[in-house]
Amino acid sequence: MMIEQAAKQLEALGNTTRLQVYRTLVRAGEAGLPVGQIQERLGIPASTLSHHLQRLLLTGLVTQERRATTLICRANYPVMNDLLGFLADECCADAGCGSQTDAAA
Repeated sequence: MMIEQAAKQLEALGNTTRLQVYRTLVRAGEAGLPVGQIQERLGIPASTLSHHLQRLLLTGLVTQERRATTLICRANYPVMNDLLGFLADECCADAGCGSQTDAAA
């Protein structure tokens, strides 16, 4: 993953409302949720939700599928896992996690 993409995704999640939307979709699982249900669960105006969903869509964290007149939103789990992996891949690479754990014991 490129650092620029990770920065954009983290910036999108840095807003309280967007983080609530994203966590709601992550909790919903692969089935996702219709936009109306997200709005009901979070109690935010449709225009506000639309704005925040657009930011999450642009960064790839969320996908949408149209079913007749309903928009289904889903967390994009592969993208989420890539971002989490990017953050954790080099954990303690310069410090050596094993030696820190041993010293703390």
